Amino acid sequence: MTASATATRTAADAPPRRYTRTAMLLHWVLGLALIGLFGVGIYMTGLPFSPQRLKLYNWHKWAGVTILVLSVLRLLWRATHRPPALPPAIENAMPGWQKLAHHATHGLLYTLFFAVPLIGWAYSSAAGFPIVFLGLWQLPDFVPVSKELAEAIKPWHQYTAFAMAGLVVLHIAGALKHQIVDRDGLLSRMLPGKG
Repeated sequence: MTASATATRTAADAPPRRYTRTAMLLHWVLGLALIGLFGVGIYMTGLPFSPQRLKLYNWHKWAGVTILVLSVLRLLWRATHRPPALPPAIENAMPGWQKLAHHATHGLLYTLFFAVPLIGWAYSSAAGFPIVFLGLWQLPDFVPVSKELAEAIKPWHQYTAFAMAGLVVLHIAGALKHQIVDRDGLLSRMLPGKG
């Protein structure tokens, strides 16, 4: 095997330094959608019963279903496209608790990407308010209509949404710490058009 062929093979086997463009797109679209949806969720729960509140609840459900679909796509993409490992210099400089926080935050976020919309869907089903996506397609209810079940599920949608919001804030704070304090360029792996 020639030196050139060996170098090409080694480069192909090396872990990627940056996320793929598809991973970046899914990351930023999902992130912005989650922030927007959380804000709308907080706003709409404070509104008095009105057509505007009903409209926002429907939009919230549609957005939740969209986030669920995006989460499936993101998980499939991640499963089939190896994400970049932390650069050795950054990993060696990070204390053990930061590495643990890094991995735990990502794992919990992926879990909540699915849990929050599925719990919301279950609540909507139990409350007897089916989801009609974009006003066109009625999605199946996966729990029976039950006032007691709806009351039991309702707070869990809120708890998990606030947990996800907290993790998103932690994720953003970690990224800003790397960018502003550490100045290690870690954020550039998820920015289009960089290096």
